Amino acid sequence: MAKSAGKVRAARLTDLAALGELSRLAQADGDGTRSLGLPVSGPPIGVFSLFRLPLGAFTPHDVMYVYDRGGHVAGLLRVERESSRDEWTVVELDAVGDMDAGDVRFRLVQHLLRDGAKRGAVRFHVACADADDNVELFMQAGFVRFGDEQVLYRDAGLALPEPMDDGVAADCGIRPATPQDALALSRLYASVTPQPVQRLESVRLPDWERQGRESRVPRSSLAPILRFADVHAYVQQAPGGGRDGTQLDAFVQVGVSKEDQPHYLKVLARPETDVVPLLRHGLGVIGQHAEAETLHRQGVLAPVRTYESPVDRRLEEEGVNAIATVTLLMKETLVRVAEPRLVPAGVR
Repeated sequence: MAKSAGKVRAARLTDLAALGELSRLAQADGDGTRSLGLPVSGPPIGVFSLFRLPLGAFTPHDVMYVYDRGGHVAGLLRVERESSRDEWTVVELDAVGDMDAGDVRFRLVQHLLRDGAKRGAVRFHVACADADDNVELFMQAGFVRFGDEQVLYRDAGLALPEPMDDGVAADCGIRPATPQDALALSRLYASVTPQPVQRLESVRLPDWERQGRESRVPRSSLAPILRFADVHAYVQQAPGGGRDGTQLDAFVQVGVSKEDQPHYLKVLARPETDVVPLLRHGLGVIGQHAEAETLHRQGVLAPVRTYESPVDRRLEEEGVNAIATVTLLMKETLVRVAEPRLVPAGVR
């Protein structure tokens, strides 16, 4: 890997044109370019449109670094900070260069980790394709690979179901999620998610209470696109309320886009649950709230982790098909310690 002559610095507004061009080039899969390899299948779901460069779409919590080589921007790293949990998510990591693109990205990641530690970041998340040494790059920087996720896409040309009538939804046990569902949602999450992943993600009850535009739970590789005008969350109650009267069998988070980017559907369900009514309800919500003039250009993205099967098969039955598989990685800055306890002491 060639050594690069340059420096990492914070992005400036004067970098705007160069950043847009760099992002476009990196997603074009040309020679000497590197990106996270998130799914690109034409302009409607290109990474450039998903993450909404230029800088005008950013929130105050966004952080961007560039690799400056003699006044020329050769690398870009963008993260989103989740202030309520002190977690940072890498959403774009691009570099161009015939020989040193790998080194440029490595130096950007190292700068991110140093700067994030100074600002109190507890965890760093990233999702990437297992290509172009992406996984090796992050594991070399201390990230842990903890899962894979399929990204499914429903073509914009497919008609969306009609919105489900409130009475029909109630008969299926479907209703809007409320903050009072936090404990039941936490139990649903625990029933679906393996223990090691639960420990890594460390989702708390207050996180489940904050269902809305800024919610990042349940996490996914596409969580950073949740900058929608409308975000809706619905639950599917267990018949009779289950053993404790509050059990939930499924949950869906629906992001409705007002831009030329896909809508979003994230489903969490117990394996034995019939989630087809909930899926159709979520698609109907998109059809009800989406802008009519852009609906014919917007598909629906649905991330599904490998351990969440058979949700992926139910989605495929509704016309949502897999287009890519991405790897999930995370790095903690905190050190986990064993709980202190007293032990017997020998006396001579």
